[in-house]
Amino acid sequence: MTVRDRVNAHRDRMRARGLRPIQLWVPDVRSDDFTAEAHRQSALVAAATADRDFVESVSTDWDE
Repeated sequence: MTVRDRVNAHRDRMRARGLRPIQLWVPDVRSDDFTAEAHRQSALVAAATADRDFVESVSTDWDE
């Protein structure tokens, strides 16, 4: 049995169970561009003290 046959058989079994294949694209967290953008966004969040203060003022502890 070839790899293609095994893959097709697996897909057929999954479809028989009511599942369907999808392709999902996610950010490449290993890229330099991702690292730079994550750093940029985290710096913006860290600098947003007014927003953080507002969220803290309307938040309650889970124990209360």
